[in-house]
Amino acid sequence: MRGMASTDTAQQHVNGYTANKESHLRRLARIEGQVRGISRQVDNDTYCIDVLTQVSAVTAALRSLSLQLLDEHVRHCVAEALSGDDPDEIEEKLNEVTATIQRLIK
Repeated sequence: MRGMASTDTAQQHVNGYTANKESHLRRLARIEGQVRGISRQVDNDTYCIDVLTQVSAVTAALRSLSLQLLDEHVRHCVAEALSGDDPDEIEEKLNEVTATIQRLIK
C-alpha cells in the first residue's frame, strides 16, 4: 500500500498530516455538510447564482485543505527523503510533489 511501511517493520509509517488528522477530519465534515447543503439547494430549486456561490465556497475549502496537506507532505515526507541518502527516494518524492502541484493548479 502506498505510503505505508512494510508489515515486517516494527514501526508504522507516519504521514505528514497525522499530527493534524483530527483538525482535517473536522474540516472535511464541514465540507461534507456544505456539499449536502448544495444538494438541498438544487432539490429546492434555489436560484442558480446562490448554488454557484456555495459551489465556489466548497471549492475554496477543498483547495485550502489541499494546500495544507501538501505543505505537511513537503515538510514531513519530502524533508525526510531529503535528509536520507537514497537518491532514488529523493527523486521519487520530488517527482511526486511536482506532479501533485501540477494537478492542483489545473
